[in-house]
Amino acid sequence: MKHPLPARPAHICVLRLSALGDVCNLVPTVRALQRCWPDARISWIVGRAEHSLLAGLEGVEFVVYDKHSGVAGMRALWRELADTRFDVLLHMQQSIRASLLSLGLKARVRLGYDRERAKDWQTFFTHRRLAPHPRAHVLQSFMDFARALGVEDDRLEWGIPLPDAAIGEAQEFLDGRPALVISPCASPRPRNYRNWTAQGYAAVIDHAWRRHGLTTFLTGGNSDQEREMCRLIRAGVSEAEPVELLGRTSLKGLLALIARARAVIAPDSGPVHMANAMHTPVVGLYATTNPQRAAPWCWREQVVNRYPDAVRHYLHQSPDDIAWGRRVRHEAAMSLITVDDVTERLDALLALGRDGEDDACDPIDGRSLYQESPDA
Repeated sequence: MKHPLPARPAHICVLRLSALGDVCNLVPTVRALQRCWPDARISWIVGRAEHSLLAGLEGVEFVVYDKHSGVAGMRALWRELADTRFDVLLHMQQSIRASLLSLGLKARVRLGYDRERAKDWQTFFTHRRLAPHPRAHVLQSFMDFARALGVEDDRLEWGIPLPDAAIGEAQEFLDGRPALVISPCASPRPRNYRNWTAQGYAAVIDHAWRRHGLTTFLTGGNSDQEREMCRLIRAGVSEAEPVELLGRTSLKGLLALIARARAVIAPDSGPVHMANAMHTPVVGLYATTNPQRAAPWCWREQVVNRYPDAVRHYLHQSPDDIAWGRRVRHEAAMSLITVDDVTERLDALLALGRDGEDDACDPIDGRSLYQESPDA
């Protein structure tokens, strides 16, 4: 075998730059590697925003890369790592940018996705590929890298640290109020179409206050789209004025806020996976993306899933007949989600509390995460 995988790697490189939800889903793989080889060095090449979320992760040496720095940024990172040779590079980012970045890194073997899961010609930049894993969840796909190296203990563990400053930030915003966190918007990218309706969110906010006494905290960035969405939500609320925190929290502060919330509601975006990592009950809203592939893992049975309806209505196909993970790129697809869909899920989650979390996510549970998914 020309490029054998190391039996006991001393220095592992994780190449995953983005995004917030994906890096949250990758942390359990890093933890599994650490359990198997506690003396191994793990260097994680990561984006700037993602690093601010993960900073302080025990046993990980972060190498921060500015995704907008172009060729100059690549060359700077190559110079920084010029004297470093990795036993194995785990190429977990399916993008041409990441593949080009990998060319300047020294590694004895480069492990990437199998042909079906690889994108942007990633297979041309790797020596070895994962075994095929049809219909895998994103979290499972990441864990496949550890399993390919021989890791057997794939229990899920996060332990993303929260500094005192972030905890204080969250406590100041909460001011003792029981909280529902709603992050209404996914990343504002062309033809993303993951956002639900402002009217729907407003009705859920009133319900959460009336039924459960929860104050809603609206979170997100400062984009015009997010500002307009929150303006419409607040205009539609009749009973409970939400607290708007757009652009007012650090990422660690948002993580601390989520950790202390009674529940989180958001579309397929970073906050649902941040909630998952903090073991906070979360209602994910899915119609344009497949929750079997991208739902918050621990709460995947509790998502609002209108994806099959959207596939039939807008793609005129059966979900079984389309490519795994195909998106429904129609601006009206999320309107298939009803207020009752969301409030029923929220009520059920609040009745269960954190004890309702899927057993597969208990870090002391001995079962493999693969035993929890019949589609794996």
